[in-house]
Amino acid sequence: MKKFILNVFAFIAVIASMSCNTKTQIPKKGSLQISKQNKTKPNVIVIYMDDLGYGDVGFNGSNSKLTPNIDKLANNGLIFKNGYASSATCTPSRYALLTGEYPWREKDASILPGTAPLLIKTSQVTLPKVMKENGYQTGIVGKWHLGLGNGNVDWNKHISPGPNEVGFDESYIMAATQDRVPTVYIDNGDVVNLDPNDPIEVSYKKNFEGQPTGKENLELLKMKWHHGHNASIVNGIPRIGYMKGGEKAKWVDEDMADHFLAKAQNYVKKHKDAPFFLYYALQQPHVPRTPHPRFVGKSGMGPRGDVIVEADWIVGEFVKTLEEQGILENTLIVFSSDNGPVLNDGYYDDAVEKLGDHDPKGGLRGGKYSLFQAGTRVPFFTYWKGTIKSGVSDAIVCQMDLATSITSILGNKKQVADSKDIADAFLGKSKVGRSELVLEAGKKTALRKGDWLFIPPYPGMRKVNKNVNIEEGCDDIAQLYNLKEDSGEKNNLATANPEKFAEMQNAFTAIRGKAYFKGVKPIELH
Repeated sequence: MKKFILNVFAFIAVIASMSCNTKTQIPKKGSLQISKQNKTKPNVIVIYMDDLGYGDVGFNGSNSKLTPNIDKLANNGLIFKNGYASSATCTPSRYALLTGEYPWREKDASILPGTAPLLIKTSQVTLPKVMKENGYQTGIVGKWHLGLGNGNVDWNKHISPGPNEVGFDESYIMAATQDRVPTVYIDNGDVVNLDPNDPIEVSYKKNFEGQPTGKENLELLKMKWHHGHNASIVNGIPRIGYMKGGEKAKWVDEDMADHFLAKAQNYVKKHKDAPFFLYYALQQPHVPRTPHPRFVGKSGMGPRGDVIVEADWIVGEFVKTLEEQGILENTLIVFSSDNGPVLNDGYYDDAVEKLGDHDPKGGLRGGKYSLFQAGTRVPFFTYWKGTIKSGVSDAIVCQMDLATSITSILGNKKQVADSKDIADAFLGKSKVGRSELVLEAGKKTALRKGDWLFIPPYPGMRKVNKNVNIEEGCDDIAQLYNLKEDSGEKNNLATANPEKFAEMQNAFTAIRGKAYFKGVKPIELH
């Protein structure tokens, strides 16, 4: 009996020991990996699309079923029906996102060539710098398009200044856009796979002797150019700008989405145990639209639809990685696009012919390059599992406000340039966002205030951009729209509602100044 009792006590001791050591047991293969990071600070990820329209996603009402993974994330987060990019084109929007400053304040904030100098001053306060101040590791993967160096880059040497000099600890980028040279990846300032015996030369002024171009060598093309994209040929695709050399360093367009996904996944795995900020800038559905072969034909809408399907799969795989690493519940995700949609943006790729009933604008007017709503009103949601309740918000929010708002969420309020603290709106704690927002398209601006949009007169500038078949939003007379009642901006109420017109014009002038009108007197209504 005594021996039996001793054995029982020994068994209990073993069980107690196993119980005490449960947390240190090695998880079985395939089980969830638990992050060790400080749970008081969420990871922050900005997933940024390129030319994705308000109506391209199911969570804004599209029935085209292109984005099931993105829709799932959005529908479990907070969807913003009045979410804005700062500009109707990419470089200005990216500038505003990272600096918290209106792009029209920076004279050079326009669509940049691949050889442009760094647009953001290294002395500026930026979103990644703010995150670093709050103890975050910071990284960027994907499209940059904010300039590099000082305007005379030697692509065969270390490139500086760049993302690493404005707040990013790690950067893996393309210099500009997929349709512009140089067509290479840049890892923390160094061109990937560069062969010193095959140096890179880049020019946006003239071609290099003996180099074929899209304009003169149509027989070498696998994608036909429509406008503007007829210079150097890379992978059978004519580009903007001229490039020579660097053959081993050139990317394969069809592999780009997978390539950047792997880099983003590796970044997450590497930094899962410390709070991180990742700016993940996808290249889709910007031209040239080059889906991987496994996505070709999946949308039924040609390459544009196919790359949206591809991007949706990419987002789904990336979220899976967050789940597998055990950090999804401690991660704030912001999803948006740099500007509105465009169909034919330089290549013949059936984007128009195979569109069918799909409306990338989602009932809005205009598109990329336009002051009308489809230019800047974009897909936008926030997601934070267990913290942000699912729903839909009508609050006016802008990407520019992330710098100040995220800092506020972290409990360390800091005003950054024009960025507003609308943290409660982003978290769903308030239905109120911005009271007013200046929108920009090609250095022309308009004002969103409450339910109203005011576009000042732009004499002689009324036109449809014939290359892309999009209204630019300008007119000889001022425009006033009630967006709540007229989201398609069909009824100009400037004359019918003189009191509101005067209020909006005065509010716009207070921000932009009388000098903005450049000789065009503000309209006086009696």
